[in-house]
Amino acid sequence: MSTATPRQATPFASTGWSLGDIAVRRVDEIELPRQTGPWLLPDATKEVLDEASWLRPDFADTEVPWLASHSFAVEAGGLRIVVDTGIGNGRTRANPAWNGLDTDFLERLAAAGFPPESVDLVITTHLHTDHVGWNTRLVGEDWVPTFPNARYLTGRTEWDHWAATDLDEARRQMFRDSVTPVRDAGQYDLVDVPEQGREVAPGVFLLPAPGHTPGQVAVELRGSDRRALITGDSIHHPVQLSHPHVNSCVDIDAAQAVRTRGQLLEALADTDALLLGTHFPQPTAGTVRRENGRYRLLAEPGVELPATAA
Repeated sequence: MSTATPRQATPFASTGWSLGDIAVRRVDEIELPRQTGPWLLPDATKEVLDEASWLRPDFADTEVPWLASHSFAVEAGGLRIVVDTGIGNGRTRANPAWNGLDTDFLERLAAAGFPPESVDLVITTHLHTDHVGWNTRLVGEDWVPTFPNARYLTGRTEWDHWAATDLDEARRQMFRDSVTPVRDAGQYDLVDVPEQGREVAPGVFLLPAPGHTPGQVAVELRGSDRRALITGDSIHHPVQLSHPHVNSCVDIDAAQAVRTRGQLLEALADTDALLLGTHFPQPTAGTVRRENGRYRLLAEPGVELPATAA
């Protein structure tokens, strides 16, 4: 029987970081159940966590890494941008933690200054269920785009991979309620992402981050004062800084995922660039530091930024 201290619930917030002329806010959806960590990261054992004591108390206890679902709301060049849209409400999902959610995510997004009709761009790092849910919402019996005035972006390599894949029923359901309605509304744009990256908005770059999926991208924000990198699922949890070979159980190409993670961490190490984890629990962000031949995250809690004027 586990004797670990239970994870304490924390208030949901819209924490933000200023990068100069770019502002980025975390908009929470849910903290994922305790059992998510051991399922998703089976090699993040107690022994591994013990070797990274800096993970406690924010990111893990002595036995379990903690994970969360949130989006990032970015203001850059006068545009409102949402990076990944979480799990979404009212979905039929095989994962019990994701099934039939009923959260006030859209109210939190609006409180941060991003009411759905004001959003200009939605960036999808990859086409997994917990990254596309709020792409749509249910109106009557129809799933319609949540952000009616936005263009939705994803990488062409990612889209083509799933288009050529024989999907199981759970993934077909996800496409039916969260992806296909956006495509049918003519709001999805597919972009080619070269090795050097592609700028899709002022100071907002997509970088190839394959491994977890073939066409996954990370999102780099190049502000006038500072840079930040939104991980997607190239880094699920800070334990993967100290142990980059810890993979997710759903990585399609585990070896490539390790290479991608290593390249991203090497580029960030010992700089003032922020790492923003798409599934990191609060405080979510930090700088990457080399320590005793490994990497660690020096946490940097955000502040309450003023809501963007609608």
